[in-house]
Parts: sequence; structure tokens; C-alpha cells
Amino acid sequence: MRSPAYTAELVERGYNNRAAVPDHPQWLAKFAELSANARTALRPITDLRYGPNPKETLDLFVPAGGSLGTLVFIHGGYWRALDKSDHSFVASPFVAQGFAVAVLNYDLCPDVSIATIVDECRRAVAWLVGEGERHGAKPSPMVVSGHSAGGHLAAMLVTTPAEAFGLAQHPLAGAVSVSGVHDLRPLTLASFNSELKLDDAEAARLSPILQQPVARVPVVIAVGADETAEFLRQADLLWDAWPENRPAKMQRPLVVPERHHFSVVVDYADASSALTRASLALLIR
Repeated sequence: MRSPAYTAELVERGYNNRAAVPDHPQWLAKFAELSANARTALRPITDLRYGPNPKETLDLFVPAGGSLGTLVFIHGGYWRALDKSDHSFVASPFVAQGFAVAVLNYDLCPDVSIATIVDECRRAVAWLVGEGERHGAKPSPMVVSGHSAGGHLAAMLVTTPAEAFGLAQHPLAGAVSVSGVHDLRPLTLASFNSELKLDDAEAARLSPILQQPVARVPVVIAVGADETAEFLRQADLLWDAWPENRPAKMQRPLVVPERHHFSVVVDYADASSALTRASLALLIR
């Protein structure tokens, strides 16, 4: 797919999701409401520490009697906002099917770089492999999912060799990128790059579409049909770049009707949604 000739104006229009969705505060409030309800119902183990940096903690939702595997969820916020506590709602449908869910926190830009955040996510996965089972979370199969910046981070874990996790075998059975950013190079022109601090070389190094997927596992690529043209294009970019990682029976990215950048991830609160079913299929195979 050919890239457009980027200008700062095009990047702001294509990547400023809060401007594109004027009622985004209502959706962020919905995240918090659904998440509070999920924590009350599921009683997670909160703030388990997986690494040394301040925000290297996770919340672990475990079904009664232990788990059949683990879904790891990485929140969005352009690597500089939001929190794991805003995304507890993801857990409910998976716990109901017998799977543990680990919702990650990570340190945020500009306090750390995106490269550091990638390393933190690697440590979280390694911690879950080594320590998850004693908390009731079986580490295999393990699927990692993320929304927006979290989709980027999930994809970067697919490009991570097993030894970079400190493991003999790659830990992932699949991945899901929901509204992910898979080519970071346009973001060098974004106003918020003052916090991300990407230059051209770092943006290329951290772009999943320019990296080889080490794990030959199915990767579900999902995006809301009502998202900006750039986010729809970002979904197609990864689909085109990683043909060997396309899930069986999927002919294209999962484009969710009547969903924008904030509403699409709320489909994880619905056990019957296409997003939830596609993600569960990676665990149940």
C-alpha cells in the first residue's frame, strides 16, 4: 500500500483521535464504569509487580479453579496516557470461558521512551510465563492483545525473539491488534511527538511493518469502520506486511461496523462481539 505524502496537517487529522471523536470523554467514562463493575464482579489480584520501573505492574483476573490459558491486554493512550484500571472490562468474557486475563500497566512517555515501554511489555510476558501459574494463570496458551498504542506493543511482541524474553521458546500463541499503529513514521510530524520524542530512525525501528514477525502465530487485526482513514490504512499495512500471520478463514482485517477509535475496544465487554470471538478463537484452537 502506497503511503500518502505526509504533512503535519494530514497527521493531525489522521491521528488525533480525541479530535476525531468529540464525545470521547463519554467513552473514557464508559471505560471506567465498565471496569469498576468488572473488578467488583471478578475480584482481581491487583498491582502485581513484573519489573523494576514505577508502573511495571499488572492486574490479574483468574477464573475459579485456575485457567485454561492467559490473555494479556495492553492499554492504549498513545504511550502517554490511561491506565490498566481503565481497561478491566476486557476481562469478563474471557474469565467466563476459563481464561485468565492480565491487564498491564507500563511507564508513560515522556518519562520513558517507546522502546523502554516495549521492553517493559516483554518483561511482563516473561513474568507471566515464570510466575503466572502460581497465581492461577496458566501461561500457555498465551495471547497478547492491545488497543491503539497497545496494538503496536502487541505487534512488537510478535517480532521479539524468544531469547529477548529470556525464554527458550516463544511464549505467544497469537496476538490481536485493535486500532493499532503499525507504522510510527508519520508520528514524527505529530504535535504530541514532543512527548514521544521519535526521530525518523527510531520511528522506523519501532514500526512492526518494518520488522519480521518472529512468532509464526495468527495475528487478528481489528479496526473500527468509523475510524480515520489513517487508522484504517494502518490496519491494512500490517495485514499486507505479515501474510504468514493471517488467521485461518480471515480474508482481511476485522473492520467492525459502526465503531470508532474509542467504541471499538468496548466490544471486549460483549461476549458475543466479533472482536471477542476472534480473540477467543486464538486461545481455544
